[in-house]
Amino acid sequence: MDITRIRSWTLVSIGAMILAGLCSFGETACAQETSSSAADDTVNVRRFGAVGDGKTDDTAAFQRALDAVGQAGGGTVYAPRGNYLFAGHLNVPNAVTLAGLWQSVPAHNGLRDAGLPKPTDDGTTFLVTEGAGREDGPAFITLNTNSTLKGVVLYYPNQETDAEPTPYPWAIAMRGKNPAVLAVEMLNPFNGIDATRNERHLIRDVHGQPIRRGILVDSIYDIGRIENVHFNPWWSMKPKLFQWQMANGEAFIFGRSDWQYVYNTFCFGYKVGYRFIKSDSGVCNGNFLGIGADDCHTALVVDQCAPFGLLITNGEFVSFHGPDPTMIEVGKDNTGSVRFVNCAFWGPCNQIARIAGTGTVGFGDCTFTQWGGKDGTRPAIQAQSGTVLVRGCEFRQDRPHIQLGKAVRRAVITGNIFTGAQRIANESEGNVQIGLNSSE
Repeated sequence: MDITRIRSWTLVSIGAMILAGLCSFGETACAQETSSSAADDTVNVRRFGAVGDGKTDDTAAFQRALDAVGQAGGGTVYAPRGNYLFAGHLNVPNAVTLAGLWQSVPAHNGLRDAGLPKPTDDGTTFLVTEGAGREDGPAFITLNTNSTLKGVVLYYPNQETDAEPTPYPWAIAMRGKNPAVLAVEMLNPFNGIDATRNERHLIRDVHGQPIRRGILVDSIYDIGRIENVHFNPWWSMKPKLFQWQMANGEAFIFGRSDWQYVYNTFCFGYKVGYRFIKSDSGVCNGNFLGIGADDCHTALVVDQCAPFGLLITNGEFVSFHGPDPTMIEVGKDNTGSVRFVNCAFWGPCNQIARIAGTGTVGFGDCTFTQWGGKDGTRPAIQAQSGTVLVRGCEFRQDRPHIQLGKAVRRAVITGNIFTGAQRIANESEGNVQIGLNSSE
C-alpha cells in the first residue's frame, strides 16, 4: 500500500476531527466566524425604505443606507432590480460601494431600436431628474475616497430624444483617493463623469451616450486610469438631438493629469472625440492605447500638452462630417510632444492632420487612407510650425502627401511608402531631412 497516500488521508482526517472538536466545544466562536462573511458588509437599500417603482422619490432612502454603511466603517449598499427615481443627489461616503445587479455593463438600445431592451425593462436603473436646465448644480452621485459605483444604469427620463438637449449637472463626480466607476451604463446624461480633483481614479467598463461631455479629467497629480469606455448613440440618433451633439459634444477631455493611462476607449458622433486642454491646473501627459473616434468633426484636438508627451498607440480615427473634417488638430499654443504610433486614419476627410505650435508631433508606422477634400488638393499632413516626424508610414492615395510651412523648425520624413509620386511641399526655412522613401 502507498504509505504517502495513507499519511495524506490521516492528516486530512485528523484536521477534520480537530475542527469538529473545536466547534463542539466552542459553538459560539464558530458561529461568529461563519457569520462574519461578505454578506454582513452588504445592506439592501429596500431595508431603508427604497421602493424602486419609478414613481416614489428614493433619494432619502438611498442616502440613509449610504450613511449607515459609512458610519459602520464601510461596505456595500445593494440596489436590487428596480427603477429608482431620484429628485435629489447622493453622496457615497468613504469606503462604501453603491452597487446594482449588473456584473457587466448592459447596452439598452431599445429606445432607438424596437424590440430590444429598454432601460426600465430589467436590471438596476436610476432615474435622474434633479438639476434640469442648469449645469452648475451638484453631481447626481459624488464618490469619495475608496468609494465605488458599480452595476447600474443612469437614465434621465425627461431628456427628449429628438430635441435640443436640456442641460444637467454632471452625472458622477469623483473625489478623494481611489474612487471607482465600474460596469455602469450612462445612457443619456448631458454631462457624464467629472473625474477631477482626485487621485488614482479608475473608470472601467462604462458605456452610454453622454451628450455634451463624456469624461473630464483635470487636477490629477497621481495616476488616473480609464479602461473599456465606449460612447455610442444607442439612446438616440434622431436629427435634432444628434445634430446638436455633433456640433457641441466632446467625448473625452483631458486637462492636468500626471500620467493618465487610457486603454480601449471609443466614441462616435461628437464635435471632438479626444481633447487635450490647458486648464488652470496645467496640461496632460499619458499613455493612450487602442483608442478610437468615429464620425467626429475632429477626432483628436491638442490645444496644449505636457513636454513629457502624449503617447498614442494603435488608434483608429475617422472624420468625414462637419465644416472641415480633420482627423488631428494640434493648436498654435502647443509646446509639448505628441506621438502617434501604429495608428489608422480613414474616411473621406479633408485632411489627416493640421499642425501648429512649437512642440513636436510624430507619426510612426501609421496608415493614411483617405484625404484631400472634394477637389483632392489638401495635403494629408499640413505642418505650419514646430517639429515634425513622419517615419515608416503608408500614404494610400495619390494626392498631396505632406506640406511643411515656413515656420517648421525641424522635420524628418523617412522610410515612408507613397502611392503615386512622392508629393512633399517643403517651404521650411529650418532643418529638414527627407530620404529613403518609396513611391510608385
